[in-house]
Amino acid sequence: MGHPFPIREIARQAGLSEATVDRVLNGRGGVRESTAREVQQAITDLDRQRTQVRLVGRTFMIDIVMQTPERFSTAVRAALEAELPALHPAVLRSRFHFRETGPVAELAKTLDRIARRGSQGVILKAPDLPEATAAVDRLAEAGIPVVTLVTDLPATARLAYVGIDNRAAGATAAYLMGQWLGGRPGNVLASLSSGFFRNEEEREMGFRTAMRTRHPDRTVVEITEGQGLDATQYDLVKAALERDPEIRAVYSIGGGNIATLQAFEDLGRECAVFVAHDLDHDNDRLLREHRLSAVLHHDLRQDLREACHIVMRAHGALPPAGVTVPSAIQVVTPYNMPY
Repeated sequence: MGHPFPIREIARQAGLSEATVDRVLNGRGGVRESTAREVQQAITDLDRQRTQVRLVGRTFMIDIVMQTPERFSTAVRAALEAELPALHPAVLRSRFHFRETGPVAELAKTLDRIARRGSQGVILKAPDLPEATAAVDRLAEAGIPVVTLVTDLPATARLAYVGIDNRAAGATAAYLMGQWLGGRPGNVLASLSSGFFRNEEEREMGFRTAMRTRHPDRTVVEITEGQGLDATQYDLVKAALERDPEIRAVYSIGGGNIATLQAFEDLGRECAVFVAHDLDHDNDRLLREHRLSAVLHHDLRQDLREACHIVMRAHGALPPAGVTVPSAIQVVTPYNMPY
């Protein structure tokens, strides 16, 4: 493992002891393969954050913990690392803990490990389940500020939520759906990755409420637990289309949009309107190909900048500010895509 970083920096980045890192780097054995991967990932992260490592100043190490498909975690990582050099007066460094799916108990273990080894702050996207909420409260008891990103855990001691107003986003999707379907008949498929993420639940509620008010004659068909992954989403969508020949449109709350479109295509069905969330690399391509009607997007860089500022304020590195307001909801079409 060639690298220019001192062992102490690698150990700090990985959250491991210097002795463990030394054993891995020198191939002395006695460490698990997963630990070796953590060391390699720490070196990779340090290389990506090389500018931050060289800066001198008050340093904050923050942990980003997310259960989300890879396409979204990649977007979050890129947005945060683009913001880090500008987050003065302090120097911020980041450790990433990403997983696409799995039992919530494992995510809680990750949060508990962070509580034991220490951190200046945690930015978290997690399902609203008792194991996760209890782990957030344990972080708060350990003096570690937690900011929830994209989806909230309001019944915890988290410091703040950063993201859009998800009910408003769902209602916006319903408004667009009604405008674009017009007088054409057809039902709408609402697709969630999981019923345990509060943001998805709120989007679905906002969507259903607006649809009932504005378009009571249309049926909303819900599918869930595809985890936003193409591998599991395809079968769920295909089964829904086979059960209901009247589905003509999709509100994708949780992702897996390539698989959703593939299911329509394989059954020879038209998707007249398709509204999705987040301009990740999949949706960027689908929108450019005019296979999506619109993407409800928000500025991830702005969100992550605000999350970091909240952590810095918690440590007195920035003056207090007012109440955090929801991020602006951007309706992105193939003709107004951001650079």
